[in-house]
Amino acid sequence: MRLRYELLGCALHGHALVGTDAAAVRAQDALLVREDADGLRWHRCLRCDGWEPRAAPTAPARDTVPGPDEVEVPLRGRPLRDRFVLRLIALDRAVHVVALSLLGTAVLLFATYREAWGPTAGQIVGILQAGIGGPVGHGGPTLLVEVERAFDVPAATLYGLAAVLLAYAVLEAVEAVGLWYARRWAEYLTFVATTVLLVPEVWELTHGPTPLKILALVVNLTVVAYLLVAKRLFGLRGGGRAEEAERAHDTGWPAVERAGPGTERLTAS
Repeated sequence: MRLRYELLGCALHGHALVGTDAAAVRAQDALLVREDADGLRWHRCLRCDGWEPRAAPTAPARDTVPGPDEVEVPLRGRPLRDRFVLRLIALDRAVHVVALSLLGTAVLLFATYREAWGPTAGQIVGILQAGIGGPVGHGGPTLLVEVERAFDVPAATLYGLAAVLLAYAVLEAVEAVGLWYARRWAEYLTFVATTVLLVPEVWELTHGPTPLKILALVVNLTVVAYLLVAKRLFGLRGGGRAEEAERAHDTGWPAVERAGPGTERLTAS
């Protein structure tokens, strides 16, 4: 069954109804509001096209139901789908920003203060190993050896790694903001950045797959496929013009008219 993003939008924000404060309902308002023989009014949601019953207002704020030029039509159809999907990707990028920022900051602090932390870190690791019954290494280097190796990394290498991590966090933040506001340039930026990351991710899988690595690869492949196919990047499937035409088709009052009901019996949504 096809996912209707309009229903999800209404579940989150409520139905988009008009004319609930109108004193009278006219025949020309039938596309948006209808009144049955008992005086009960049925209002059509501009987002999901469902009908909701409402009693006539006891203190109406206006005389008639607003016309098409007064109605603000919410996102529906493909534009609404794109908003949900792009913002979901933006949230994924926001998680990356937090993780990369914390990791980059940790590397930077380690590079700056490791001389002072060295003796203390060695003592802590030694206590931990003694507490769990000896060296932890499973046939390889012990935990203490690994810590000592970290302290032997040149400072320039650590500062360079911190700079790369923090720079990538900034890039992910730019992606997240652009995707949240559905900017076309952000779609291209995200596609390129994500595609470049696929190479090291595949390499990592060949050297020891884990559920987390597999999940990350699947997520990134899905993002790339969505941006390339659904958002028609790089001229695919008609490119930007076709994507704009698709959005225009599902936007504004014409979309409401095309999806308008006939004379069928009304039922509650």
